[in-house]
Amino acid sequence: MKDQILIKATDLFLTLGFKSVTMDDIATEMGISKKTIYQHYSNKDQLVEASTMHLFETISCGIDHICDLGNNPIEELFLIKDFVMKNLKNENASPIHQLQKYYPKIHKTLMIRQFDKMGDCVIVNLEKGIEQGLFRKEINTPLIARFYFAGMTSLKDPEIFNLEQFPSKEVQIAYLEYHLRGICTQKGIQKLEQLL
Repeated sequence: MKDQILIKATDLFLTLGFKSVTMDDIATEMGISKKTIYQHYSNKDQLVEASTMHLFETISCGIDHICDLGNNPIEELFLIKDFVMKNLKNENASPIHQLQKYYPKIHKTLMIRQFDKMGDCVIVNLEKGIEQGLFRKEINTPLIARFYFAGMTSLKDPEIFNLEQFPSKEVQIAYLEYHLRGICTQKGIQKLEQLL
């Protein structure tokens, strides 16, 4: 039952937002009593934290799987973007922004874990791209990895990227193209243009 609650709560939080969803909403959606939820999660904060870490682990495992497929680094970044967007569901609810605003400690923990995971993943991707002649060999990989992480994080801020003016999918593709055009060799640009 605990896992079922976690899965349903994560789905609702992503669809409607962390602030918007109540314990009553989760209980109603599952056809159980609120008391049943409280037997497994003592309060909403605990459930939000569990949901956030569950989602992080799900996405991390998916990214690891994509990295193991052996695609070239440019294709790999596009596959990761598609996978993450699919798992984050309805960006209109701004779940990450709500998490930052209403659950700042949980958000900070998530950002640290994301940076550790994504930083390593991006550096490996960059090094692979350099080896394959797709990325320029003189790039500073730790710095570029941080640029990429900072940019990806800011894309989720609705105050910077208003969703009505800048649809999430369009922003993600534009950012990925922006990142790649800055680091690609001519050979890499050709691969990128084939994908676009």
